[in-house]
Amino acid sequence: MKKIILLTAFVFSLVKNYAQELHCQVSIIAAPGLQIGPVEKEIFTELEASIYDFMNNTRWTTDVFEIEERINCNVLLTISEMPSTTTFSGKVQIQSSRPVYNTGYNTVLFNFEDNDVTFNYVRNSALLFSIDQYRDNLTSILAFYAYMILAYDYDSFELKGGTKYFNKAQIIASNAKNSGDPGWSASAGKKNNRYWMVDNAIQSVFEPIRVTYYNYHRLGFDIMYDDIVGGRKAVLESLQLLDKVQRARPGSLNLQIFLTSKSDELVNLFSQAEITEKNAVVSVLKKLDPTNSSKYQEILN
Repeated sequence: MKKIILLTAFVFSLVKNYAQELHCQVSIIAAPGLQIGPVEKEIFTELEASIYDFMNNTRWTTDVFEIEERINCNVLLTISEMPSTTTFSGKVQIQSSRPVYNTGYNTVLFNFEDNDVTFNYVRNSALLFSIDQYRDNLTSILAFYAYMILAYDYDSFELKGGTKYFNKAQIIASNAKNSGDPGWSASAGKKNNRYWMVDNAIQSVFEPIRVTYYNYHRLGFDIMYDDIVGGRKAVLESLQLLDKVQRARPGSLNLQIFLTSKSDELVNLFSQAEITEKNAVVSVLKKLDPTNSSKYQEILN
């Protein structure tokens, strides 16, 4: 009995010490109008399982994660075209979140819909990835977003803590830029794709966004259990930093990614604030995200 107990403890310790970084849910659906039969459904099921295994069982960092420390994320792949049984085109929605200290609440860190997704997948083939070379589009896209998820998560816990993962994502984008996929194009006319997303992230002009990720989460939301007023003030001050980015790069992709992730959360948070704070945050948010002005106006109602 003692041996069994020791063996169980040993196995548990291995699971605990080698838990992977991502806890990723994967779904693949057909776009309205796409006709799929039994064979295509089987391919979707196999592809979904392959992506799940790739995201959850790849070792993305050298850090040790506890089971409960894994980063919650979602991959929703919508297939709109199948030119052949091995070629797929569509879009992918990527979302990640992290828990707020001492609460059961999860705040969204990254939320992006990539509409330029085309790849090949052969049934029963393993998804193989190398950071040093471009192998195929599917694994490059998945690995790119895995590192972007990690980068934003680390940035939210430590000031610019995600730098090494932004750098890895940039390596992937650089290796893939000559693949012919518009999602990797370095052309100046393609400012809203993967290549520019990560290129922007590590440019000094966008540094206020990275500082905001830390201040907003670590100095704002993570203290709200004990000090809701102080936490809300820190969130407002973190948003004010983004004005520098908006003036330098109005409507930039990286700023929109942050605001898309946070707009509903900010409306809920500041709807409970004092009127002076409400007016201040509405003024800031309307400058940063004018297309959603009516949403932010709800804070004052």
